[in-house]
This record gives sequence, C-alpha cells and structure tokens, in this order.
Amino acid sequence: MPIPFAKVLLIFILMSLHKNIISVNNLSVAFLGTNKHIALQGISFALQAAQTLAIVGESGSGKSIAALTLIGLQPKNAQVSGQLFFQDQAYTTSSAPNLRGDKIGFIFQEPMSALNPIMKVGEQIAESIRQHQQVDKNTANELCIKWLSEMALSNPEDIAQKYPHQLSGGQKQRVMIAMAMCNKPQLLIADEPTTALDVTVQAEIIALMRELQAKHHMAMIFITHDLALAATLAHQVLVLQQGRQIEYGNAQQVFNAPQQPYTKALLLCKPSAANKGFKLPIVADFINQAKPLQIPLPKVAYNNNIALALQQVHVSFKVAHHLWGKSSTYFNAVNNVSFQLQQGKTLGLIGESGSGKSTIARAIMALVPVQSGQIHVMGKQVLYNNAPHLKALRKQVQLIFQDPFSSLNPRHTIGYILSEPMVVHRLVPKAQQQHEVEKILDMVQLPKDALKRYPHQFSGGQRQRIGIARALAMQAKILICDESLAALDVSVQAQLMNLLKSLQQELQLSYLFISHDLAIVYYMSDTIMVMHKGNIVEQGDAATIFRNPQHVYTQKLLNAATYAS
Repeated sequence: MPIPFAKVLLIFILMSLHKNIISVNNLSVAFLGTNKHIALQGISFALQAAQTLAIVGESGSGKSIAALTLIGLQPKNAQVSGQLFFQDQAYTTSSAPNLRGDKIGFIFQEPMSALNPIMKVGEQIAESIRQHQQVDKNTANELCIKWLSEMALSNPEDIAQKYPHQLSGGQKQRVMIAMAMCNKPQLLIADEPTTALDVTVQAEIIALMRELQAKHHMAMIFITHDLALAATLAHQVLVLQQGRQIEYGNAQQVFNAPQQPYTKALLLCKPSAANKGFKLPIVADFINQAKPLQIPLPKVAYNNNIALALQQVHVSFKVAHHLWGKSSTYFNAVNNVSFQLQQGKTLGLIGESGSGKSTIARAIMALVPVQSGQIHVMGKQVLYNNAPHLKALRKQVQLIFQDPFSSLNPRHTIGYILSEPMVVHRLVPKAQQQHEVEKILDMVQLPKDALKRYPHQFSGGQRQRIGIARALAMQAKILICDESLAALDVSVQAQLMNLLKSLQQELQLSYLFISHDLAIVYYMSDTIMVMHKGNIVEQGDAATIFRNPQHVYTQKLLNAATYAS
C-alpha cells in the first residue's frame, strides 16, 4: 500500500528539521608570522535548523575569528585546519564565498567599518538583494524599505537615502542586520549584533530575529559577551577561553549548572544593584576563590566646583532643502538642554538610539555647532571659532568614542597613537614618553608589545581599551564615555569600571557616562539624566531614578531591562 503524499512530505520536513545546517569538527586557526599564534584550538559543534548556538567568552577568546573563518574571511596569514560542513556537504574556507549572502548571512560587530561610506545605506541593501534574488531595481528598493521598517527604524525611506556617517550607532547596526537578513539565509552568524542598541530596541530586534528564525527554520550562531541575552536566546552554548573550548552543551545546563570555574566566573561578574559602591569582581577572582570578598570603593573627595555646565543648549541639523532653496527643514537633535556635572562625580546619560546623547557629547567637544545656549568647561565658556581655545579645551575634555575601529588611525602603531597627544600638547618630555605610554597600557590591561602593533591586529574589546588609553594620555579632567564599554565582555567591563573608579578617586576626574546598558550606568553614576527625542525628561539621584522612575519613558526603559539582576 503506497504511503500518502502528505505523510511523505511530513516525514521529509521532520528529517530536514533535524538535519545539521552547519557542523564543525576540530577547527583550529593559527596566525603565521615571526611568532606563531594559536587563535583557535580544536573547536567542534553542530547546529540544526531553527536552533541557536551562543558563542561566549572574553575579548580575544576567539569568538570573532571562529565566525569569520566559517565564511572564509579569516586573515590572510591564518592557517586553518579541521573540517567544515554546510548541510552535510564539506566545504573549505576557499569555497565559503559561494555560501555568503543567500546561504549564510553575517552581521558584523562594527557597522561603520563594514558599511561602504560612499554609498547610501538603501543602495547597499538593494545591491545585496539584487545580487542574490535576481529581482529588478524597483522590487529591490521596495524590499529594502520593507526590511528597514522591520528593523524598527522610523522613516525608513529617509534612512535609505542617508550615508552611514549620518546615522547613529544603533541605526547603523540595524541597517547591518537588515542587510544580513534580507536574503533569508539558512544560517545567520551574528557577531555582537545588539552591542550598539539600547535596551528597548534590543528587545525588539531580538524578538524579530527569533520570529524570522522560527518562520524560516533559520539556524543562528549568536556571538555575544552579554550572558543574560545568550541565556534567553540560545539552545546551545559554546564557551571559549584563549582559543580553547571550555564548555559546550545545552544552554539551560550550561547557564544553570556550569561545570567549569571559568563559565561560573563569567556568569557572576556583571554589575548589579547589590554591588554598587563596591569593587567589581573579575573572572580571576572567582577562579581563585569560590566567593570573592566585597571591597568598598574608595571615597572620592568631592568639592563644590562645577566641571561641566550646559545652559539651554540647542543643536539642530539641516536635513532637506525646499524648492528654489528658499527654505530648509531642520532636525532638532538637542532641545534647550541644561545640566551640571560636579567635579569628581559621574553623570549617567541614558536614552534610546537617536535620542541625542552622542550629539550632546560632540557639542561639548565642539565637534558639532551649537545654535543657541552656552557650554562651560572648568568654568570657561566653549568658544567655537577660537582655535587656540579649542586646543586647550581638548586637554581638559576627552571623548572615548563608541566605535573604536573608526576612531583609530589604521596607518599608525599603538605607540604612535598614544604618544602623539603628548607631543602635540607638550605634556611629557620626549625622554619620558615611552615610560608614560607603557604605564597607560598597563592601566588598561594591554601588553607592552602592543606598542608596535596596528589597530587591525586587535580584537574589538582590545581596540576599545586603546581608545580609553588615548584619552588617559591627555591627562584630561573630564572624560566623556560614549558607549565606551559596549564592545567589551563582562570581565573586561568590570576591570575597566574598577579602573575608571580608581582613576576618578585618585585624580578627581569627572565622567559624563553615556550608555544603553542600564546596569553599567546604575553602577557607575552618582546622578542620572534620561533623554528622549532631544529632551531631558527626567534627572536626579541614580538610586531614586532606578527605583522610583516618574516619567513614562523612564519606566519603559527600565521595564525593558533588569538592572538589578
């Protein structure tokens, strides 16, 4: 008796659902050069359709190089061994380009370096659609707008007409996600895809990715340092440390009953309400002792001096010209904002992507013009048309950028990048520069041999530490941290937050701390401001804001994240 067609189809579907989309057997990657460096050693895993594998570990553990090797984008001096299979068909890193785009999508960690700076973002997405879906130009443009809309971007038609530098960090990241998903790949590799996103948009994007995954039975490799996010998203977890596979298995088992001390440490060193006011433990602390001691942070000797003051500051940008050039349309990025930052204290600034947080930072640094209002730094008004004044200003205020790769000159060594400010501003005699640079490298936990290397030779987290080191080299009194910890894993975040707290106590530094990670903002800040559509909607003591928010928008932000977890 023949088997009914419907039953055959059902069996085929069930078999396909249990088929491995990708499997990796004993993958190793070594960088050849003067000294051979092992980046990955014996990594193995398998992933089925509609399943998610989270790869977690500290910065430099090999997470990103593993992902890049799967699609053949490993560095030229990389020596690869092991076996790769896509849908049970063996492939190599040389043949991997044939899979990219329609079979395997990739979301890069740093959108500014991944997007073409001279093409509008809509053109870039449409180009990918036309290449892989064989549709005409109009259809590709329509699909582009559809995907930008699904990425929770308001006015997708306007976004499509902008260049990458005209978008905020979160907007660029969402464009990257749209570009990776627009061809409905069978496997999506996401390398820190929500790092630059605020908590509300992060929740929306993750929900969208899960919805598309379920709809298309798409497998996903999700690389992240956010273990709480990995716990909610992943079916399997792979833990890496210094290129080695430490733990691999079912997500619930790994997160609820980790077997290795390193995994336990990663889960316990994220800031929370319980450790505010205490030094944050790091991975090494948990490995060396079962329960690290709580060490109170040193008290900062506050004074009544105001390090930074904004008075009715308004910043707007011209976005369109009307017919005959008679009038223009302006976007109000910052609307009459006023606040004060006391010397030796930290002011946290939170809000969704595009709310105006980074614009305030750039206005303080005189990187964007202020239409009205005044900015005072250490008691002196910022003068935008006075070059000597601006040079002196930047000795007192330093901005730690959100995207470390685009802010570091790729043609210079780290030694040059760190010593250049000392030369330009005559901060340190030439004979002492080497010693000062080495001391700063040590402060941000980078080895001395980093001086002779270039930015592209470091991981994303290491590049962020270089950005912080460059700010410290200026001996500034005010540091503006614009998502400066976003690209770092939890252990390095803890190290750098401890470092920033220690430097603040020692040097009476003042911080304007901008972040979408509410747990970090709560831990770091004395006072907090909440920004929405260019306006400050709520400000006050950090504990009061987080425990008893008054504004509806603040309540929305806090409901999207569990800062006290």
